Amino acid sequence: MTIALAPLGGWVAVTGQIDAVALLFYFSVALWTAGFDVIYACQDIDYDRRSGLYSIPARFGLAKALWIAKCFHACTALGLISLIWFTQLGWWYLAGMIIASAILFYEHRLVSPEDMSKLNTAFFTMNGTLSIVVFAFTILDLAVF
Repeated sequence: MTIALAPLGGWVAVTGQIDAVALLFYFSVALWTAGFDVIYACQDIDYDRRSGLYSIPARFGLAKALWIAKCFHACTALGLISLIWFTQLGWWYLAGMIIASAILFYEHRLVSPEDMSKLNTAFFTMNGTLSIVVFAFTILDLAVF
């Protein structure tokens, strides 16, 4: 939730207010971060259990942890796409958010409870790519319209 304060702070700096749209954006970013953090935490499940830590993977197991991450990312996709109806963003933004949603979907295809070998690709590469897509298509949309 802390990472999502940065875009919320930017929103407040530009608009001077916190409104429903800002909160939708905030929670979309927070859930995106939570989803990829859960995926990344899966690699520490054994350590967390030995140390008595209650991470989502340690508490619920790999299969449920990955399902929770999918739910977080589904909410992220819905939140980012739904911003088009509450803002003046247009088709370029929507196209970017569809691509971003596909990246989130693909991220979850890379990892499974049976095979976590592509965790670094899912975590680093996919989320880095997703952030560039969201940024680029949002800027493109704002520049075109």
